Amino acid sequence: MTEIRNIAIIAHVDHGKTTLVDRILHQVNLFRENQNMGELILDSNDLERERGITILSKNVSVRYKDTKINIIDTPGHSDFGGEVERVLNMANGVLLIVDAFEGPMPQTRFVLQKAIELGLKPIVVINKVDKPNCTPDIAQEKVFDLMFSLEATEDQLDFPTVFGSSKAGWMGPDWKTETTDITYLLDTILEYIPASTPREGSLQMRITSLDYSSYIGRIAVGKVTRGTLVPGSQVSLVKRDGTIQKTTLKEVFLFEGLGKEKTKLPVPCGEICAVLGLDGFDIGDTVADGEEPEGLAPIKVDEPTMSMLFVANNSPFFGKDGKFVTSRQLRDRLFKETEKNLALRVEETESADSFLVYGRGILHLSVLVETMRREGFEMQLGQPKVLIKEIDGVKHEPIEALTVHVPEIFAGKVIELVTQRKADIVSIEVKNERSHMDFLIPARGLIGLRNQMLTATEGEAIMAHRFYGYEPWKGDLGVRRNGALICLETGTSIAYSIDKLQDRGRFFVEPGEDVYMGQVIGENTRQDDLTLNIVRTKKLTNMRASGSDEKTSIAPAVKFSLEEAMEYLRNDEYLEVTPKYQRIRKILLDENDRKRQAKTVSA
Repeated sequence: MTEIRNIAIIAHVDHGKTTLVDRILHQVNLFRENQNMGELILDSNDLERERGITILSKNVSVRYKDTKINIIDTPGHSDFGGEVERVLNMANGVLLIVDAFEGPMPQTRFVLQKAIELGLKPIVVINKVDKPNCTPDIAQEKVFDLMFSLEATEDQLDFPTVFGSSKAGWMGPDWKTETTDITYLLDTILEYIPASTPREGSLQMRITSLDYSSYIGRIAVGKVTRGTLVPGSQVSLVKRDGTIQKTTLKEVFLFEGLGKEKTKLPVPCGEICAVLGLDGFDIGDTVADGEEPEGLAPIKVDEPTMSMLFVANNSPFFGKDGKFVTSRQLRDRLFKETEKNLALRVEETESADSFLVYGRGILHLSVLVETMRREGFEMQLGQPKVLIKEIDGVKHEPIEALTVHVPEIFAGKVIELVTQRKADIVSIEVKNERSHMDFLIPARGLIGLRNQMLTATEGEAIMAHRFYGYEPWKGDLGVRRNGALICLETGTSIAYSIDKLQDRGRFFVEPGEDVYMGQVIGENTRQDDLTLNIVRTKKLTNMRASGSDEKTSIAPAVKFSLEEAMEYLRNDEYLEVTPKYQRIRKILLDENDRKRQAKTVSA
């Protein structure tokens, strides 16, 4: 019988997880010589390729020396922590990848903590040892210190270390001597990661992820933790709330290489498989024996820390470029997302066309929005808000541990920026003329910080943050955004008008763009809002005047990415997102309505 090893690959963002998986796939000759698969084979969806990050965890399996190794690639961002926690439940051990130059980073800590809590055996891979000025030995020591601080067991602290470079395609026991391939890493996996030990008894398989096929519908993926799974047999589906449904396993697939293969043979304990034929299942449910079902404990996922209002689009331009525009379609799509995205929660509000969506951070929510806009949805988003808890009658807010790497000369600017936002300094280290700073900052202080930080440090700052815990409310943040420039009437923006109004502030729209009344078209130089008319054309006369026909010179419009626009919002604004455009607008489009509201608020 073939031995099975299940390993999850964990690391900070950009430390080379997905590249290493590519190398493993090539090492075991999974592809024909003439088959060009390109780079980052597993990051298959467009969003992942564009951003260069992993969002959804993937399963692949390789065979090496008569052993089947199931590899699970996990996301590095803590915003996708829900993904990481789920998939670690399927693994017997983890490959912890650390950049030889940067050493362990905040997200390394986040995913490693999850793995240690589950009692998984780590193998440390010090990657990118071919970088100039890197210090692999120091990185290894830091990993040990980190594991020690996370209260790892003796066995976990006695971890093997592999050095190498995923990009160059070699791994070995010593970073000074380059090897020819990565067989040393695969041998280390076989030696140190425990094989899945069969557990006798009735069937138990926890559903840890979902797959979907437009032909056959929803597919449940999980690891058989006890007994054997027999295709075509009667089983019970034990729901998270304890209710039991009887059903039949229609088809069972095993992961082979990059795809799935159908199997008629019983699936042994410890194997990861995909099951068809289950109706109405959710992540965390248990597939158990048909006669004597026993459920497993459901997966515990960290709570969301941020909420955002999703509203059906009701702007003057609604329905111009989206396929799905109604509140019913928006509702169905959001609730469908919660089935597979565990860390996401959706609540209905008093209004029929708006929904509160709770997530792990700006990135987590923006990936959902970006996916939906590509599917053809139109929607409006409210200002992101952090979740406040009442503990013993005192208001508590989420605090994030923030790490910033900058050249030493900018350290003062960074400290000034974060202390304005009520951050506490934890530690400051200077190494090779770069400052490494740790802060504890309220989660609401992070909203809009990245842009300011990059501007202040000339684009040099490397920021990372992870959830730390809840602490008492820190009071009002001393951060104010300048007022908005608001469009007075609907029409097409005219270069002549924009040119004449440039002293009022910076514009977000180009000449020739369609704009509507109440749209935010720029940022004022002052604190209050200002309504402008950029649709007005130049009046023609039959008189010639000196200097009347000089050329206009207009500064380029400021263009936001989706995250930047979400962070820029005020509480009286919406972000309108359609497949082709994103526009910031006031909730009340009419200027008179806004004035009336301001009076009632002040009264």
